[in-house]
Amino acid sequence: MTFPTATLDGDALRHNLAAVRRLAPDSRVLAVIKANAYGHGIVEVARALATADAFGVARIGEGLTLRAAGITGPIVLLEGVFSAVELQQAAAANFELVVHSLEQVSQLEQSSGHRFDVWLKLNTGMNRLGVTPDEFSAARQRLQSCAAVGRVRLMTHLFGAEETGGAGTQEQIARFLGLAAGLNLERSIANSAGLIVWPEARTEWVRPGLMLYGISPLPEQESGHLGLRPAMTLTTQLIAVRRVPTGEGVGYNAIWRAGRDSLIGIAAIGYGDGYARNVGSGAPALVNGHPAQIAGRVSMDMTAIDVSDVPNARIGDTVVLWGEGVPAERVAPYADTIAYELVCGITQRVTRVWKNS
Repeated sequence: MTFPTATLDGDALRHNLAAVRRLAPDSRVLAVIKANAYGHGIVEVARALATADAFGVARIGEGLTLRAAGITGPIVLLEGVFSAVELQQAAAANFELVVHSLEQVSQLEQSSGHRFDVWLKLNTGMNRLGVTPDEFSAARQRLQSCAAVGRVRLMTHLFGAEETGGAGTQEQIARFLGLAAGLNLERSIANSAGLIVWPEARTEWVRPGLMLYGISPLPEQESGHLGLRPAMTLTTQLIAVRRVPTGEGVGYNAIWRAGRDSLIGIAAIGYGDGYARNVGSGAPALVNGHPAQIAGRVSMDMTAIDVSDVPNARIGDTVVLWGEGVPAERVAPYADTIAYELVCGITQRVTRVWKNS
């Protein structure tokens, strides 16, 4: 048995990177590949996106994995480092550091023997990481005077960029650009949603993540409408097909009941594979290219699908859970989540197959 399978497409990744460059032709691209490249495979994605200007990872272990695989280009630690040992590791691997606290500034002032390129992060309203506007000027000056610091860049993070015309995002961008004005330092604001919705956020650097994987960051638009191609298609097969009379329940607790005489296909996938248990009835799937819907509660290894309207449904038929033909962002609302979580949650039991890598 080789199913379920996540098929990853290098050409789709490169297509999506090209879409980023068309949106922001004057910007350099910091491609965000943290969290195992959103579940797609950090090393393979880095190789497929070799023309990106830099890679962004959350933690030092992710960066070290890339270096061990022979990735030599710029790698930015988006959370920075948190100990002298990590600082030494970052120096040895020639990582660039995000600095988001005065403690990290002090850590660099006490360092010697290596000059880091750093990205000073400003908290403009996300209130997660970043120096405050009141701390910003002093932190910047200290970094620019620090013997362990080479180039200084500036960055911030938008908390609601997918909200077209949102006042909060407008305020964040204005606050950041105001503090950065006249400093002649490279800046980065835009994540995927910021890239698409906010042209003024397309500064010297942009930081796409989700859209690189062919998933829309916007609630009102699917990936195809944005000219993106899904880089992951999650498939499996039907291992059983059974008739269920009107009124009969399917699966644990019989939370789905047949409103008519129905044909139910049992797909070899479940929450043990990362197809979340809380994906609800009605979630879309394709069976042999025909639309179908999840029926009842997802089990650890199996998921029931109403295939009543699928012509000649039978054991062995291919099932697409998300990807080509079923955008992950269309599935996510049925699990009361976002597409990020779906693709990040694929487990090691799923066979990964690369094409066009």
